Amino acid sequence: MGGEARGPGPVEVEPMPGYWELLSRSSSVMLSAWRDCDRCGLELSKQTLLDNAYFTWTEIALFFFCAFLWTIIRKGLTESLFKPLAQWCRLLPKDAAKMPESAWKLVFYTMSWSYSTYLLFFSSYSFFHDPPSVFYNWKSGMTVPTDIAIAYLIQGSFYGHSIYATVNMDTWRKDSAVMVVHHIITLALISFSYAFRYHNIGILVLFLHDINDVLLEFTKLNVYLKSRGGGYHLINDVLSNMGSASFSITWFWFRLYWFPLKVLYATCVSSIHSVPNIPFYFFFNALLFTLLLMNIYWFLFIVIFVVKLLKVKEVNDVREYEDEDARKAAEELLKDPQAVNNDNDDAGHHNLAQRKHVQNGVTKDKYL
Repeated sequence: MGGEARGPGPVEVEPMPGYWELLSRSSSVMLSAWRDCDRCGLELSKQTLLDNAYFTWTEIALFFFCAFLWTIIRKGLTESLFKPLAQWCRLLPKDAAKMPESAWKLVFYTMSWSYSTYLLFFSSYSFFHDPPSVFYNWKSGMTVPTDIAIAYLIQGSFYGHSIYATVNMDTWRKDSAVMVVHHIITLALISFSYAFRYHNIGILVLFLHDINDVLLEFTKLNVYLKSRGGGYHLINDVLSNMGSASFSITWFWFRLYWFPLKVLYATCVSSIHSVPNIPFYFFFNALLFTLLLMNIYWFLFIVIFVVKLLKVKEVNDVREYEDEDARKAAEELLKDPQAVNNDNDDAGHHNLAQRKHVQNGVTKDKYL
């Protein structure tokens, strides 16, 4: 396979389709493409990979270097800034343990989403308003613009770091295994989309996903901060509620509405129209649909959270840590009676703050 675009794209912007049009047209186009692919198979895939994938050794070396650099930067910020800040804020022990992870992710995702926002809305690219344009004038081995190449290096190396970090640095949660799979699929999408020069659609995918990570980590930090010093802080409670509401809304809007109707429609339908023999058409769309399924999977956690909130019950992170972690923590405390006493004092202050909170007519407990 392989081919070039048919020339300049249409001037008029195509209207965004609905869900039914996405399902009907994408299934029709994909079925037709499958029937027309007489030579599809392992041999053709190997030849297509050799003919259309473009990576330089310099780019590969930069990826590993930056992935290692993210790990070093995170460790440095954790020890020199995030942990001292947690101590200065007098966070409860369990919150102090989780705060550095959220602070690090908030810093990175705010930076990366801001940059992709700049590319899509404050530069010459029109990919968000006209998603089919991502495939106009596509050519195998075409030059990647420097500003987009920088975004790919930042994001690709970060997800390479994140695979390691989820297993060895982050707190293990019930969905951590799914998170590792998510990072692997995301890294595969980033790497292959760059190699096959599908970088335009890649920037749109990154923009639609990073905003939720910004809001999630912002919400979690305010949840930790609202009980700092064993007291209750209204401003952080309000900010955490605003963050969780924004997170829930933008998850649906960005990942379950815009992502399928802008990205999947462009990759399933528009790509074939612009580049009839587009390389690895089925492979990339399979990865993108897998990403959509994981977005739906995580949206179920959000629905559970909203249901609990509406029932005015104690709301915790539904991805909370495994029982094994709680058991180990309990054993560690039993080894240090002084730590138990200190934690009991903290818990007493926290419970008193919660009672005052309820007496003031606010009944919602912590989200995470």
